[in-house]
Amino acid sequence: MAGRRALFLDRDGVINIDKGYVHRPEQCQFVDGIFDMARAFAARGYLLVIATNQAGIGRGLYGEEDFQSFMAWMKEQFRKERADIAAVYHCPDHPTAGVGAYRRENPWRKPGPGMLLQAAKDLDLDMAASWCVGDKLSDMEAAKSAGVGHLVLFDPSAPAAVKSCDTWRIPTFDAAIDILNRA
Repeated sequence: MAGRRALFLDRDGVINIDKGYVHRPEQCQFVDGIFDMARAFAARGYLLVIATNQAGIGRGLYGEEDFQSFMAWMKEQFRKERADIAAVYHCPDHPTAGVGAYRRENPWRKPGPGMLLQAAKDLDLDMAASWCVGDKLSDMEAAKSAGVGHLVLFDPSAPAAVKSCDTWRIPTFDAAIDILNRA
């Protein structure tokens, strides 16, 4: 087998409710079912990897230290739920709204695949056997460009889990667990 499998997770809108530039524990509300889904994948040997654009850093709304501190707290919450996060990748750059050195194009910023490709290299991942769960089309574009084999768009307004072309659209994380169990 060529490498290990990963479950790539976007952060805002997938792990935590997207309230706009969440960067402190007291701002965080976890999306229902995220820990159940993470445990289901971890139990099957998937590495859990967070890949998140963080334009709030680039816009000067909070700093790298704030982000790192918050992510350490988040990783601890996952550890307590028996779903360890293997790695976190982020891109603070924004091509138009970034401030100073953060105002630039960057292949790590989704829809670019840079974060996922770096994770594949760092963690020796089999991308075709890996999954990505995101809440935006840019997450799906990044994953597809990186060669991720299983694409899942989390959309709480979807009436049911439906596969269109190469992407599942799911209303709950239980649906992702069902898809995993059938795979």
